[in-house]
Amino acid sequence: MTNTAGTAPAPGVDPVDPVAVLAALASSLQATEASIIRLQAVRDAHLAVAQRLADDLATASGSVPVRGEAADLAARSVAAELAGVLRMSDRVVQGRMARAADLMTRYPATMQAFTDAKITPAHARLIQDAGARLDDDVRAEFERLAVEACVGETPGRAKKVVDRIAERLAPRSLTDRHRDAQKNRRVWREDLEDGQKLLGMIHSAAVIDGIYDRLTQQGHMIKTANAKAAKDAAAGSAPDPDGLGDPDDDRTLDQLRADLCADMLLTGHPSGHDTTAGLLSAIQARVEVTVPVFTAMAADTAGAGGYGGAGSGAAFGVRTEQPAELAGGQPIDTDTARILAGGVVAWERVLTHPVTGAILAVDHYRPNADLRRLLHARDSRCRFHTCGLPPVTQDLDHTIDAAHGGATEEGNLGGLCRRHHVLKHQTAWAVTQLGAGVLEWTSPTGATYIDKPPPPVTFTTADPEPDPDHAAAKAWPSRPDSGTPPF
Repeated sequence: MTNTAGTAPAPGVDPVDPVAVLAALASSLQATEASIIRLQAVRDAHLAVAQRLADDLATASGSVPVRGEAADLAARSVAAELAGVLRMSDRVVQGRMARAADLMTRYPATMQAFTDAKITPAHARLIQDAGARLDDDVRAEFERLAVEACVGETPGRAKKVVDRIAERLAPRSLTDRHRDAQKNRRVWREDLEDGQKLLGMIHSAAVIDGIYDRLTQQGHMIKTANAKAAKDAAAGSAPDPDGLGDPDDDRTLDQLRADLCADMLLTGHPSGHDTTAGLLSAIQARVEVTVPVFTAMAADTAGAGGYGGAGSGAAFGVRTEQPAELAGGQPIDTDTARILAGGVVAWERVLTHPVTGAILAVDHYRPNADLRRLLHARDSRCRFHTCGLPPVTQDLDHTIDAAHGGATEEGNLGGLCRRHHVLKHQTAWAVTQLGAGVLEWTSPTGATYIDKPPPPVTFTTADPEPDPDHAAAKAWPSRPDSGTPPF
């Protein structure tokens, strides 16, 4: 997003005008925040120096640092000294010293952007965490792309893009790492106060999303039935003894999810809530996944280049395996993606531009379901410039209202979460479509923010002047990385 707000009100503007006051306040707050960020960068630089000092204190001969206990004791001593002035635990200070030193030495471009207040401390942590698994020979390229992705974006929205960049450059594929991580899947319980306990589970992202979706569907069905039963009871109608609704059931959706989960884990199906017809048991989990076309293919048919193979490596420093993604951008391993692709009755193909990654078309275009699917693939998050909520939370908003002649088509629609949908319609915030899914938001003070749709899970090149006709008609069929068939 790009802010083009002016720094001072126009001549002749009433100084007590609320819009002028808000514009001045925003400008002042922006300058204050930049100063705070620069000071935070200076603090991290001091902590990095403290770590270097601890290393020097632990040096045995003047050139070789002492490993193990001596180095740790030196770091403890320095951290204890600084903890007194920082008013925090020396353990916390020691951890921050090590992290700051790592940022200064291994991520110089990130530290420079941090010092210049182009990114925030949260962005710096994001880049540092995502780059931790990368080799030194690709870290500079990762930094360049990651910093560029973070500038002007919130950390939450930038995280998906930064994670994708790191995945392309990672020495081990997501599929390999997922196989190792799955060995740690488990269920555990923890004691809570007031006679409660917590039940937790670690499993594949697609499995967890499927469980949560099924519980949510069942919960919504019960709430809808309860509302109807309450309406019928108010009208004097007798409740259906075999029906699903209960006019006295006022449980929240979260409470229903918990009760339904307990039902199914204890009995194998939601016996405590279901009807004799088994309406709740019939609900199946839905998981929306976007899969690059060659990821969906078996490794032995993926071609000589090994696209999509579970153990495929990197070509020219970029990983050829393209992880699939759950709705909202979380990557999943190719094994799970292929299982999901093979188990569905039908799936739709989304064609993307081989250079820009823009969504070009969806096969079997239907005005309702396919248009929504195309917009889910294009937007993958709320399109307000600071929001990152996933597609399942969105309303499809007409940029130009249908009541004013706005068409129900891609160029006049954008996914907005309910909060920002209401903001657009009930306040002076306005949005304009600039084409190719790019939205321009204008605030009540006249500040403008450009929001571009995030690139889909695809590899793109850097051709600044692509030929759209050539790309759509010729380049796509010959490129294994430009099609993303979601289902």
